[in-house]
Amino acid sequence: MDIPNLTSPAQFIGKQSKDTISFGSGQPDLPPPEEAFRGISMRRDMRYGMIQGEEALREKLSREYSGSTAQNFVITNGASEALDLLFRVLPRGNLLLGKPYYYSYVPIIKAGGLNPVCTELEEGRINMEDFESKVRECKAVLINSPSNPTGRVENIKTLKEIEKITHDLGVYVISDEVYKDLIYERENYIIKGEHVITVNSFSKTYCLCGLRVGYLWSPDKSIVDNCIEMKTHTSMNTCLLAQDVALNTMDTPKSYVANQLKIWKERRDFIYKELLGLGLDLWKPEGAFYVLPKINKPREFVWRLYKQYNTISYLGEWFGAPDRVRFSYALSVNQIEEGIGRIKKCLDGMNGK
Repeated sequence: MDIPNLTSPAQFIGKQSKDTISFGSGQPDLPPPEEAFRGISMRRDMRYGMIQGEEALREKLSREYSGSTAQNFVITNGASEALDLLFRVLPRGNLLLGKPYYYSYVPIIKAGGLNPVCTELEEGRINMEDFESKVRECKAVLINSPSNPTGRVENIKTLKEIEKITHDLGVYVISDEVYKDLIYERENYIIKGEHVITVNSFSKTYCLCGLRVGYLWSPDKSIVDNCIEMKTHTSMNTCLLAQDVALNTMDTPKSYVANQLKIWKERRDFIYKELLGLGLDLWKPEGAFYVLPKINKPREFVWRLYKQYNTISYLGEWFGAPDRVRFSYALSVNQIEEGIGRIKKCLDGMNGK
């Protein structure tokens, strides 16, 4: 089988048809909260807005983060822009991140002029001995918990150790928390410190991926100001209509998130059991909605699964895990069940069964 040069998910993102099953993009299939669109006027917000983001949204966000004010936030085009801005304004040098990592991290770290340095995760979690030996050579570290692509959640003890080490060294911490509300095992722990920058989004919690509303916040006002200045010359303001929707979602009852979490956990349990039943080696996710099993001949598997079985998956090598394949379970149990059947046929075909 001729396999194209699959360098990124670009070939798969947005592909859809009646018969396509996509374990690719992490896009929730669940409905946004009803509150999101109440009172929204399509004609009201067609003007330029504040580069930093509308004050009403920043003010409301500040109530969720102890010690913050509206001035500590920048509203961005999804969490992706928040990360991109940060990598452009942080001091030049090494940036430490765990491997496997989200597939966009390394390209945008390099594009921002930083040098990515990886600490190899063990069973999907940080090894503090390796972390501590490498962080001393770095200007910043990037933490993603729960993780895309592993679905693993860092231990609170580990996060507190990272707080102390980075504080003592004066190293910046970027905490990518877009899945903070999708943790199955415990409450979220927010990393704290004067040089900590938290990145988050309305995409996953409230199923609003296409609106592209995210934010960063930090007690370090110089970082916030530098991001605003950079954003002035790149994207300018984030869509005002989308910010209105994001503001509305903050009035959503906590029961909405609790109900969503129950659904994600049921899907997690189902896909984990089914993939184990196929004989695959994988970590059990503790948050987010991804699994990262080992697959023999992953490039052939991903392409064959797509071309012969109309099913999308993502190569682990894009995430720094060349012997694995990532599956998102952000789709219904019926679709997951059908997709598992296709995966089995693909694996059987590759094994000559």
